[in-house]
Amino acid sequence: MFKSDLLKNKTIIITGGGSGLGKSMAMRFGELGANLVLTSRRQEVLDGAAQEINDKTGAEILTVPTDIRHSVQVGEMVNKAVDKFGNIDGLLNNAAGNFISPTENLSENAFRTIIDIVLVGTFNCTQAAGKAMKESDGGVILNIVTTYAFTGSGYVVPSACAKGGVLAMTRSLAVEWAKYGIRTNAIAPGPFPTKGAWKRLVPPGLNIEKKMMERVPLKRFGEHEELANLASYLMADESGYMNGEVVTMDGGEWLKGAGQFNALEKMPNLAWKAMALARRKKK
Repeated sequence: MFKSDLLKNKTIIITGGGSGLGKSMAMRFGELGANLVLTSRRQEVLDGAAQEINDKTGAEILTVPTDIRHSVQVGEMVNKAVDKFGNIDGLLNNAAGNFISPTENLSENAFRTIIDIVLVGTFNCTQAAGKAMKESDGGVILNIVTTYAFTGSGYVVPSACAKGGVLAMTRSLAVEWAKYGIRTNAIAPGPFPTKGAWKRLVPPGLNIEKKMMERVPLKRFGEHEELANLASYLMADESGYMNGEVVTMDGGEWLKGAGQFNALEKMPNLAWKAMALARRKKK
């Protein structure tokens, strides 16, 4: 649907770019000519993603393992990107953390962990990449939020609070940083299945996945390519008058019923305990 050189010579940082939706969007950026900076916490994951993307697209790729919760690491990552490619044209704030839990069962540490990854991490990356963009010709910051950033949702309160903050940051910086030639937009996806997220957010049994699909008027989940194409458009010069916008891509789900995880009120306590045990074993 795009000309093949839509993103040619643009350097784009993708957080959480080693897997899931981040990797899918990075793949599409690479197909359209972009230079890629992939970052997440694990080098081996980044290396695997970089090899796969390079084999398919031939894109030039820099991988930098980074814990985006720490501003020093983020600053070093952005500096390496500038040293290699000369400038930063785009930042995709995609990295996130989330899990389902009754709010009364949450510890302060559990709440803070999600806030630090999603909200503080997005701020750290935005601040560091934004400084680089100000020193050149501007750029694009694209944040992946969620529909419950503006509706709220039970059972994912830390994520809802963090994503709501990212949404506010998106709209605030769209006004404040436009003078630097920096556009700031967001995408609010509905359910797009990924291996990692599905394990944390879709309880086994109970037909939850089927019920999630039934909530979507189109009666299906999103395809990764659909999200990647939207992200590519918002990164491109052709969307140059879009600033401060939040584009929802959820098949009409939030219009049908706000609060993506509200139906979990029917989940029995035994299932909650099994999910909590599975998380502890993973650590």
